[in-house]
Amino acid sequence: MDFASLMKSKISKAKDETPPTQQKYLKRSEIEAQREAAYLAEQQAREAARVAKLERKRKFEDEEAVRNREREEKRQRLAEESRRRREEEEEAVERARRKRLGLPDLPPKREGTPLPEGEEDIEDAELVTQLRVLGEPARLFGESHMQRLRRFRRLTNREPTPVFTDGPIPTTLVLVPEAEMKVPKKAPKDAEGRQLVFRQIASYFTMVLRAWEIAMAQRPDDVKASYQGKAAYAAMVQARENLKPLFRKLEKGDLDDAILAAVVEIVNAAQERRYVHANDGYLRLSIGKAAWPIGVTMVGIHERSAREKLHENDKGTAHIMSDENTRKYLQSIKRCLSFAQTRWPPDDLLQLMG
Repeated sequence: MDFASLMKSKISKAKDETPPTQQKYLKRSEIEAQREAAYLAEQQAREAARVAKLERKRKFEDEEAVRNREREEKRQRLAEESRRRREEEEEAVERARRKRLGLPDLPPKREGTPLPEGEEDIEDAELVTQLRVLGEPARLFGESHMQRLRRFRRLTNREPTPVFTDGPIPTTLVLVPEAEMKVPKKAPKDAEGRQLVFRQIASYFTMVLRAWEIAMAQRPDDVKASYQGKAAYAAMVQARENLKPLFRKLEKGDLDDAILAAVVEIVNAAQERRYVHANDGYLRLSIGKAAWPIGVTMVGIHERSAREKLHENDKGTAHIMSDENTRKYLQSIKRCLSFAQTRWPPDDLLQLMG
């Protein structure tokens, strides 16, 4: 074999043994697919790492909660044992002291607190059902059966919620109709008569305030927007707010007898449309009859005649000076009288207040 044929055979053999070469060029779609696959693999790896981290954190928190619960239970158990041991020691010391002094021994302890007389125990299942009917939690944390029973008794024995009227001033007094609203000329002394007078007074001022609100609402818009209109509305609102202490006193029945007598006189005169007489009653109630010293009251060494009248403090005292709430609701009564004489004018024009 010559050299040429030998080289040719060697070259052909080498070509057969050479692996096929990789692809020299890639398409854009193939590059994008490879990039997307790498991105998805990276995101999956991150998500798996995040889930593993959360799982480790949750496991650690659960273990920590279990350890805290065990520590709390151990602390409570040790505290209970310490308290029981202390009570036993104190009881032993007390028994020894009583034995040394010759006193009777301590009575045996009773488990739990006994129920009061007249109350019966309720089964726990029925008690839970009753609490659920009332819309209350069936069991509270650390609550015993006796505590649950006391909570049920407290919920069922609570006082009923007072019912208020829907008038300008909500009150618990039962308002009377207009036909029964006429108050007597003098305040009664008996409890039943006073209670009826309280209801009549509250009904009268409720009627006046309601009519006043309607009159304010029926005014034209230009009158409402004017300065005088706003001032009139503010006066009505202020009178309504200042009458609330009077209504509270009427509800409790602790209105002073002198003020009650004067208010009864004022309301009676206003209902009969004698507004001048009602105004006189208001002046006697607010200003009083006591003599007001003017000028020099003590000259020389001799006392002037009737000077002791300057210091009388019984019937002539002005009640408007007693406290701020009294002054406010007395002035509100005067404002109600002023509105009432325009809403219900008298037949005699001489009964109009100035």
